[in-house]
Amino acid sequence: MTAQPSHGLRTIAECGAAGFRTVATGCEPVVLPELCREWPAVQAAEQGWPALADYLLGLAGDRLGEAFIGAPAIAGRYDYGDGPDGFNFERVSITLAQGLQRIGEATADARLDSVYMGSLPVDDYVPGFDQDNRIDLLAENVRPRVWLGNAGRVACHYDTYDNLACVVAGRRRFTLYPPDAIGDLYVGPIDHTLAGQPISLAAGAPADDPRYPRFAAAAGRARVVELGPGDALFLPKLWWHQVEALEPANMLVNYWWDETAVGPDAPYLTMMLAMTAIAERPPAERAAWRAFFDHYVFRPDGHPLAHLPPERHGLLDKSAFGRVRVLVMRALRGG
Repeated sequence: MTAQPSHGLRTIAECGAAGFRTVATGCEPVVLPELCREWPAVQAAEQGWPALADYLLGLAGDRLGEAFIGAPAIAGRYDYGDGPDGFNFERVSITLAQGLQRIGEATADARLDSVYMGSLPVDDYVPGFDQDNRIDLLAENVRPRVWLGNAGRVACHYDTYDNLACVVAGRRRFTLYPPDAIGDLYVGPIDHTLAGQPISLAAGAPADDPRYPRFAAAAGRARVVELGPGDALFLPKLWWHQVEALEPANMLVNYWWDETAVGPDAPYLTMMLAMTAIAERPPAERAAWRAFFDHYVFRPDGHPLAHLPPERHGLLDKSAFGRVRVLVMRALRGG
């Protein structure tokens, strides 16, 4: 086992597919040590970065992908900054082969720019990778993605999908905050982000930064775990996480999925629409809508029509959700 002791995280040594589904529905982070220890990619990484790069190049195509390029001064901490687009790094399009080469060069010479290539679908960039490097806990349609780079830090953010993160090369330190810590994390803009999701401004700031006095409450709830090659972490959706790649060269493979989705509706988009419709209404009216949301959506007391037989649940029966969607779309179109 290479995972270092964690703070408040459950660890499961062995877990079959059925057991993992139970774990996933618990919405709590779980460490799975040595889950992918026998992967050929992990075995190659143990021989050093050149061996891992050669293994990946044997599968790689020539498709371009986005890379973050950071000057040595930022020490791999990709964040907001004074650049022309408001960030402290440059975005470039390069092939995986070019990225691997530049990562290797920066590993050997700290004076060179750091490189970070994230969220590369294996089907597009290293087709066939998953045939030899398999996870039997997830459905076949849950496809892996590759993350490569020099030592660095991914700013604290959340995802709207469940996540299984598997370390292939290097060590990763995850600092986690529960979803309800959002108010103490001082979240940045929703529509001007580093890589899609809003980030916590406070989590990446110096300790005791006077701009973020409430962050101390979130910091006191942080859960930290350090994983080595072959280890994995189940990270539930909406958990905030800062991820640090600790070695000069690193690789991670992750899987995103939403097993509880009922159709195409995304909770995040629903929240965005509710924000535009409710957030600026008077406080008393917002409180009234909160009561209605609790009753119909969050349901702390159970199904709103539990006092009626199922055949009388109408639009509140999940089999009718398609009709609800049609009604909403028609209303939004003004029909």
